[in-house]
Amino acid sequence: MMQSVDIAIVGGGMVGLALAAAFRDSDLRVAVIESRTPESKLNDLPDVRVSALSRSSETMLRNLGAWQGIVDRRAAAYSAMEVWEQDSFARIEFDAMQMAQPDLGHIVENRVIQLALLEQVEKQSNVTLFMPAQCQSMAIGESEAWLTLDNGQSLTAKLVVGADGANSWVRRQQDIPLTHWDYGHSAVVANVWTQEPHQQVARQIFTPQGPLAFLPMGGSQMSSIVWSTEPNRAERLVNMDKDEFNKALTAEFDARLGLCEVIGERYAFPLKMRYARDFAVERVALVGDAAHTIHPLAGQGVNLGLLDAASLAQEIIGLWHKGQDIGTKRNLRGYERWRKAEAAKMIAAMQGFRDLFEGDNPAKKLIRGIGMTIAGQLPGAKDEIMKRALGLKGHLPNLAKYPAHIENK
Repeated sequence: MMQSVDIAIVGGGMVGLALAAAFRDSDLRVAVIESRTPESKLNDLPDVRVSALSRSSETMLRNLGAWQGIVDRRAAAYSAMEVWEQDSFARIEFDAMQMAQPDLGHIVENRVIQLALLEQVEKQSNVTLFMPAQCQSMAIGESEAWLTLDNGQSLTAKLVVGADGANSWVRRQQDIPLTHWDYGHSAVVANVWTQEPHQQVARQIFTPQGPLAFLPMGGSQMSSIVWSTEPNRAERLVNMDKDEFNKALTAEFDARLGLCEVIGERYAFPLKMRYARDFAVERVALVGDAAHTIHPLAGQGVNLGLLDAASLAQEIIGLWHKGQDIGTKRNLRGYERWRKAEAAKMIAAMQGFRDLFEGDNPAKKLIRGIGMTIAGQLPGAKDEIMKRALGLKGHLPNLAKYPAHIENK
């Protein structure tokens, strides 16, 4: 059976569903193909894969109607941030009140974001969900692309969007080259109970072994940790006795919140930077991790991906209303230039930040200490840093601006 759509989105995670939701007020026919249906029932213990949603992401999700579904399920606002270096005077703090903001962002489980967006997309008459289903083949023609699925379904689309993650099937089918490097670290993620309450403060310490972040979750003493360290050490941390892990974690975090106790499972995953040479080719566009992955140092990966989705939707709707072909590389160049520039800036910033804090050379430590002190004391410097982190500055798509105004709506 053959079905014809305008846009086929391969990947029904957070970014793919956000893209589908962004077409809710259009007459574009959209298909979403996702291999796994997310479990709708949440566990008492939060999932270990979480994201720090910025203000621009929150605004976008509000404008898509998904924010209430996130809040109703589970979301933890954080109102301050502390960053410091072990055995050094380097330290900087950020506070929402000083910036006249209600908070600095929200820590949300990835599955919660996915479920809230899925809830909205399921209401859209212009979206067909193929979930669970997997793509088996893709062929690109002059005016459309053909997809076959493992359930026997066939689709034609004017544009195929790869929203299928870091190891994107769509990107590989098109042989799009990657610039990539291994950060030489793995991230250990887990839920942790702390002796002292987190007071809605996100904390990150830089140690000679790598950065360790404590992200406040719901409940005054529950945090999600992201512990970046050398891969062999990460494997040992995941497999070591629970009591030994708790001791190592408490010591690495300078016992800032007293004794730490891991709750539930621990996982480690390798950290790699990826940057696709092309974000758009004939009949194909990439968004989110399919186009780029960055170090989780500042938790900006999902925010970058959500902004890709909003930007691509804005470009496509503009083309559609002008009667132009939404699938040609030529017409998608605006999206590609826009998002490649934003991703490159973020990759460079994360690499620079990581390089700055790498190693325990005394001269480097002194520079770090002086730099963070100056940044904390210079009028407007902290505000500038946080406005960028919140997504209140930069070239934002309309969906991420408040109030939303969709051009050509």
